Amino acid sequence: MFLACLILGFSACQSKPEVQGEQETLPELPEKTETSVDPIPDTLMPVEQEETEALVLEPEVFLPDPEADLPVSMFREIWGYLISGREDAFRNDAPLTDIGYFGAEVDSYGQLVNVPKPKDIPRFSGRIHLVVTCGGRALSHFVLMEGSPVRKQLIADLLEKSTPFDGLQIDFELVPQRDGPSFRSFLAELRRGLGNKPFTIALPARLRTLDNDVYDYGKIKDLVDRILVMAYDEHWATSAPGPIASMNWCKSVAQYALKTIGPEKLIMGLPFYGRTWGSINLFRAFYFSGIERIKREHKVTEIHREQGIPTFTYEVPVTVTVYYEDNYSLSSRMELYRTLGVNSIGFWALGQENPTLWKLLRLENQ
Repeated sequence: MFLACLILGFSACQSKPEVQGEQETLPELPEKTETSVDPIPDTLMPVEQEETEALVLEPEVFLPDPEADLPVSMFREIWGYLISGREDAFRNDAPLTDIGYFGAEVDSYGQLVNVPKPKDIPRFSGRIHLVVTCGGRALSHFVLMEGSPVRKQLIADLLEKSTPFDGLQIDFELVPQRDGPSFRSFLAELRRGLGNKPFTIALPARLRTLDNDVYDYGKIKDLVDRILVMAYDEHWATSAPGPIASMNWCKSVAQYALKTIGPEKLIMGLPFYGRTWGSINLFRAFYFSGIERIKREHKVTEIHREQGIPTFTYEVPVTVTVYYEDNYSLSSRMELYRTLGVNSIGFWALGQENPTLWKLLRLENQ
């Protein structure tokens, strides 16, 4: 049993978190001690994070009066990501042009599994894109290896399984740095095989061009029809607490993306979700000396045994910091993108939003 003090850190303001119901599991924050045996987690920290922390971002973004009516933002394309198995999150009143149907993945053997069926999304007249993920650095290296039978079969499967869809999107977020050329040749093969069918890719946010970047916008843009820039997870599960996507950061990401990708191919991603951070890490392993220290610090006097195994409980206060999105922050970000010249936006993920948000969006041709 824990005593918790909730601090709702509202800020006006790329792995994707899957929100379970109304909350996401409290993340484990790395905390090193001389008696802890836990390694620092291998997080999905953006590759350029350390390099960009020292960069000076754009001046403070002007924000509208929170008490004023929110404007209706208009875009040429509005994408929404839908997780397979949660089709009830799709809303007919949402002004969407495209749905990224999420769930297909490459398994440990390099085979394509969990492919959803577009017919499971009823009454949608727009385009439905098959979104495919590959969740591991070693696995990505394995399936991208040029000339391998695994890669050849995966490409054939991707082309076949995308047949009933309007388009295909690749979302490989853990490609090792040295596999950049293999990744790009993989994309080029898919582009040729798809013919005129829309081919898109989801890429992590960047603030500048990095040396030997696997996800180099300039090298990838000619291989695809659209690039969704995942402008979220500026702060993530094991980082320090902070906005999912602060306004100044978003402005810098959008300006760089517009310059390197161009407005015709760019889709700016927006988050619907929030995150929580705990002030202490309660899920760790300890040496014996560490357990003895905990007993001393928390004045533990009662030790019980379960089949001979010692166990005890104690209470500790936990401060939880929360950053999340609401209609005001999303509207402010949408208007920021619109005024910068962004034509297309995409949301992760349908069902995580305040339903009234859709009243603040309209397609340009409607």
